[in-house]
Amino acid sequence: MTTETQKIALVTGATRGIGLETVRQLAQAGVHTLLAGRNRDTAVATALKLQSEGLPVEAIQLDVNDSASIEAAVKAVAERHGRLDILVNNAGILVDDTSLAPSQQSLDTWRTTFETNVFAVVAVTNAFLPLVKASPAGRIVNVSSILGSLTLHSQPGSPIYGFAVPAYNASKSAVNAWTVQLAYELRDSTTKVNTVHPGYVKTDMNGGEGEIEISEGARSSVGMALIGADGPNGSFTYLGEVLPW
Repeated sequence: MTTETQKIALVTGATRGIGLETVRQLAQAGVHTLLAGRNRDTAVATALKLQSEGLPVEAIQLDVNDSASIEAAVKAVAERHGRLDILVNNAGILVDDTSLAPSQQSLDTWRTTFETNVFAVVAVTNAFLPLVKASPAGRIVNVSSILGSLTLHSQPGSPIYGFAVPAYNASKSAVNAWTVQLAYELRDSTTKVNTVHPGYVKTDMNGGEGEIEISEGARSSVGMALIGADGPNGSFTYLGEVLPW
């Protein structure tokens, strides 16, 4: 059971990695957090483990690429809680073949990447938006990447100059653009929309070759999810530091 004052959050792609750690840290902050995953059994098992640690976590089945699954998840949250204070769009994929040049990536790679990293983010956000608007202070956090920065990609000597995973990079640029558009739409409301770079995190996506631990990687999402009324809207940051578009 949740109280009227307890915040309700939902994190997509939350059964492992940064998503799971985001759930953990939000729950540790006292937020009733919905752990969303494509496979319900996996989501339930993961949530039960966190519940055994005394954390306010609830499992919810949500396949971000399935419109029926999204609709069912929205209905479940509406019936159980009546609102959603925080939506963290964390689910994402990287399927580029790093041995190929940008022009050699298949169209299927581009389509698959954008389906999950862009179109699903828009679909999930739009579906949950009425519940977020029902919150007195809604927060939408889109997990992007520094790899979405056009400025840094075109700047010789930057840490990502020449880093060619083009479908993934472009998908995160699109997420940033979507964030700016939605933030502008909601600029006169109490809902804030921001995008974050988690850092170069040691996850399954990069074969554990990152520079920071998962616990550190979740901090940007959690920090932005918990901003107050004086927090930013339409920003792109890493641990509060503004990044170039």
